[in-house]
Amino acid sequence: MQETEQHDLSDDADYAASQLQGSASMMQSDSISKQSSSSDSDGAEIVYSKDNVTIHPTQFASERIGGRLKLIKQGSSLFMSWIPYKGQSSNARVSEKDRNLYTIRAVPFTEVRSIRRHTPALGWQYIIVVLSSGLAFPPLYFYNGGVKEFLATIKQHVFIVRSSEDANTFLVNDFQNPLQRTLSSLELPRAVSVAIEPSTSFSAGESPSNENQQRIGGGFHNESSSISQYNAKQRQKVHDPRDLSIQVLEKFSLVTKFARETTSQLFRESHGNGYGAIERRNHDQSSFDYPERVSSVKENIPDEIPVPSDPLEDHLIQASILVKQKISCLKHNHVEEAATNLGTFELISCKEVDKLTLVWGKPRQPPLGSEEWVTFLDSEGRIVDSKALRKRVFYGGVEHGLRKEVWALLLGYHSYDSTYAEREYLRSIKKSEYETIKIQWQSISPEQAKRFTKFRERKGLIEKDVVRTDRSFSFYDGDDNTNVNLLRDILLTYSFYNFDLGYCQGMSDLLSPILFVMEDESESFWCFVALMERLGPNFNRDQNGMHSQLFALCKLVELLDSPLHNYFKQNDCLNYFFCFRWILIQFKREFEYEKTMRLWEVLWTHYLSEHLHLYVCVAILKRYRNKIMGEQMDFDPLLKFINELSGRIDLDSILRDAEALCICAGENGAACIPPGTPPSLPVDGLLLSTQQDDVL
Repeated sequence: MQETEQHDLSDDADYAASQLQGSASMMQSDSISKQSSSSDSDGAEIVYSKDNVTIHPTQFASERIGGRLKLIKQGSSLFMSWIPYKGQSSNARVSEKDRNLYTIRAVPFTEVRSIRRHTPALGWQYIIVVLSSGLAFPPLYFYNGGVKEFLATIKQHVFIVRSSEDANTFLVNDFQNPLQRTLSSLELPRAVSVAIEPSTSFSAGESPSNENQQRIGGGFHNESSSISQYNAKQRQKVHDPRDLSIQVLEKFSLVTKFARETTSQLFRESHGNGYGAIERRNHDQSSFDYPERVSSVKENIPDEIPVPSDPLEDHLIQASILVKQKISCLKHNHVEEAATNLGTFELISCKEVDKLTLVWGKPRQPPLGSEEWVTFLDSEGRIVDSKALRKRVFYGGVEHGLRKEVWALLLGYHSYDSTYAEREYLRSIKKSEYETIKIQWQSISPEQAKRFTKFRERKGLIEKDVVRTDRSFSFYDGDDNTNVNLLRDILLTYSFYNFDLGYCQGMSDLLSPILFVMEDESESFWCFVALMERLGPNFNRDQNGMHSQLFALCKLVELLDSPLHNYFKQNDCLNYFFCFRWILIQFKREFEYEKTMRLWEVLWTHYLSEHLHLYVCVAILKRYRNKIMGEQMDFDPLLKFINELSGRIDLDSILRDAEALCICAGENGAACIPPGTPPSLPVDGLLLSTQQDDVL
């Protein structure tokens, strides 16, 4: 085994070809840096600068954000920044708030795990920078080239190697630890610490710069200030070795093929290594404002760990006091509503006025029934008021007998203004179209299949998954169940309909309730297609859709419960990978079948927000925050605890909490979620983006 070849970029033709260009870029950057750093006392130097490096928040060209990418050297540290252009009039649809959200200011390469280079056949070359926390910045598109020079410049200042697993992935600060190298090359968010290594105090997506600095404009002084603050605040933490728990890794394997392959790779790499039992991290007591107790023998450790209070609850208590003062008369046993700047809440009767509490959100209602349903329709079957219907479903769900009709509307398969006749005509057209797609894979002969590797792989994976999907549910129970066969046929047909995306583990979980409700193969297929228009990015190979949602969840927790956010930060849990299954398959395995269907129809209304599922995540975490923080859970115990919540979460309470959190967050909450984060509203005629830079 030639280690030198694996850990050197000198065999990279692109790298070798870029040396002259890189040198030229360095010379240009030197002239810039000399002008900029002449007045800079910290000695920071721009070693690389590239204009027209662009982020694509959405599929719309008008919303692309252009900016300048820089590499800045100070002492022995290298930093990366990307600053959007100020006042770019061509992108009128993008607000300054959105530009600020994407700004990358002075990120040290000690916090970068890997850089992946993508070179699509059509379009611009781009890179994805993955941080040590597991989160990734949005893809950076190089409109005028420059990826080679970018990597060449990094090579001159930072230890960077090509991954042995993927020739287009470059690992940063990889010091030949086999297990850590495998994790890095797979871009797996850090589930376990496998080596003692330094880490900084900054989190992914968090700017180390002063908030009062101007965020737009690319001023070198501000970047240098950020670097100075980083150098002043940088502290080292020691990560304890973690037990590679079989149970934890098996739970990962249930999520995606990606996680399953990672699990087996971990065991191959670490076979024979004797990892000890899980050791709990000793937290800095000052972070919880513990009183310092000194004993001549030993420290007295309190029996219960003090947990910081929920700041939102504190605000609600204050609001309840104000409401109590404003309401001078309340009849006994009479419930009223009072409006505050936090929303509308119910007031408890005067008998309990001393224990006055605010009830989160509005009460849940009975599900929409047949008699009420007809009031939403005109004589020809059109929905008179789609917003009113979505609001009604949001607060109560739908009776099962109506779901077949209502789900097709909520998912966008049928339009709200379509008539009975138009919907029936569409069904007949779509049924014929479905059969045409289905016959494509049915007509593949065994001889053809031998020469069609991708088809054999997908067919085999689908057949393995469907026999494990909801088999305890009566609809799919028993041997030779025709519904299991329908599940297989629909998924195989979808893999031909959307060949770029194909099939990934988790899709069978999303299709199962749809087939149960629609009770028709063609109708189920097209409703599943409509759902995947929203959730398809969850299954992209670069996992950019999942990264953007986990990033938004991190920001929402920071906004709505800063002590909990700080706790996750101290315990290296800011990748939020413990919420991965929740988001990937929309809580499918967290609730009973009927409750899952009720939750989905609430989410599909997009009534308060198209990202209500993220507020559901926050609501669950807040409900169990005291247990998480009180028992000092780090990643492994936290993942185990989250998985064991399955079947134990009160759906109605969580929905009310999520509603109130969404209202309380308001525009600040919406600003935490980058544009284009799935599940986005479907766009007519929009096809899922192709899986670029990969061979099918």
